[in-house]
Amino acid sequence: MTITIKTDFINEEEIKKSRFICHLKRISSEEEARDFIAKIKKEHWKANHNCSAYTLGDRQEIQRTSDDGEPSGTSGVPMLEILKKKEIINVCAVVTRYFGGIKLGAGGLIRAYAGSVNHAIEAAGLVEFINQRELLLNLDYSLYDSLQRFLIDEKIKISDSEFLSDIKVKCLIDEEKVDEVMNLLTETFNGKISMKKGDSQQVEVEVLS
Repeated sequence: MTITIKTDFINEEEIKKSRFICHLKRISSEEEARDFIAKIKKEHWKANHNCSAYTLGDRQEIQRTSDDGEPSGTSGVPMLEILKKKEIINVCAVVTRYFGGIKLGAGGLIRAYAGSVNHAIEAAGLVEFINQRELLLNLDYSLYDSLQRFLIDEKIKISDSEFLSDIKVKCLIDEEKVDEVMNLLTETFNGKISMKKGDSQQVEVEVLS
């Protein structure tokens, strides 16, 4: 699966009087990640720490972390582990900490930074990139109601329709299921619906928790 956050997001929480602000951003390059980290550091220059982690590539080939002054291994790496565990790609996370006067200890810091990223991701939501292909259908008006029921049963959405001398319907179907759906349509409607494959495209589908 190829998963990323649904939208850029900011989530803030307080842990033992310290403020932890997690900033999440979708990125497409290391330069974009570095610019985002620099932007947050500039905005929160009074903060004690701006720790970061990001992944890039369909298989998280690029992984980077920064503890930004926190004890080694207590912030950037735990943040990255959340991104890795959830298989999230092309996202940069920056957690800003305003120290509240109470030390958390190494274990407390790990839990705080990891938790901050985890909670922000849960609030932002996730999407999966799926390759889909258009399926173009031509049919008689008498078959339209039956086709609609068929598509509902197969959880296929109509993306466009034209009602002329006959009906033209355009659907988007997961790439690996196109041939199976075409065979099922032929069988169900005894070959009375003409069909052909259209363009392929990548779409974002919400990942339900």
